[in-house]
Amino acid sequence: MGKRLEGLQRMLVIVNKLKGKQTYVSTEELERYVARCMENRGYAAKHLRTLQRDLENINELFGITITHDKLHGYHIEEQDEKLMERYEQLLLNFDLLNALADDNDLSSYVLAEHHRPLNSEWLPLLIEAIKHSHPVTFRYILVRHDNEMTEKKVLPHFLKESNQRWYLLAYEGDTLKAFGVDRIRELRVIDNESFKRDTTIDVRTLFNDCYGIWNQTDIPVENIELKYDALDGSFLKSMPLHHSQRIVVDTPEEFRVTLRLRITNDFVMELLSRSRSLEVIHPLHLRERVRQVYEEALKRNS
Repeated sequence: MGKRLEGLQRMLVIVNKLKGKQTYVSTEELERYVARCMENRGYAAKHLRTLQRDLENINELFGITITHDKLHGYHIEEQDEKLMERYEQLLLNFDLLNALADDNDLSSYVLAEHHRPLNSEWLPLLIEAIKHSHPVTFRYILVRHDNEMTEKKVLPHFLKESNQRWYLLAYEGDTLKAFGVDRIRELRVIDNESFKRDTTIDVRTLFNDCYGIWNQTDIPVENIELKYDALDGSFLKSMPLHHSQRIVVDTPEEFRVTLRLRITNDFVMELLSRSRSLEVIHPLHLRERVRQVYEEALKRNS
């Protein structure tokens, strides 16, 4: 598993170097950058042949085509800014996991959160299973059913991060489901079996109308308007609630935004996390829902 994790980090380091506005990166510059970054992560430098394999794997795993010009060097043919940001975040997550290791120099200057998600060591195995279209089996904890354990065999398609947790999106039968990686136990990749991965799924729009991990299509998409004070507004400007967030008022007296998404339990819980100055303007049923939560909490804590 260590070699898999090293390879994934090296690929992400390469993508991180080549993304952005620069047209080309020379072979020497790319090699120096990758070697320095991997040494900082506690790994030995690799030969150019390893770099060539990495470029092939990046194309296969991430769908990113990196071309080479003898005169100018390497560059990414087409770049999707949102995807580049996600890969950068994925690299950061790997770095934070490495920072927890006693034998890694990162621990001297990176302070990782204490609430590291459990069983995140499954990520390299899951990425390999997705990459090679192998089914996986595992035991899964059903938190809402008194932590009952159930056996699962699924077809893994995607990994998604949400609220500092990783989720596996996989087909169980004909249904695409989300499984919390922290609730997976005894994961096994069935490498002598393979399946045809559904490449028609539009991942970019799968979560467009939801907050968090799952798009509950039985809940309608609604227009939402929220009001905060200027202090909370400063935080919401740097960390929007949702990609649909639009600022409609931004003054020293108030900060007001509109959003368009499904009002799920996850979204309501997120609203309550910044309830100090929250006022729900619209819709009224969300305002009432928040009021009831406040009222019940007041009774419990009186």
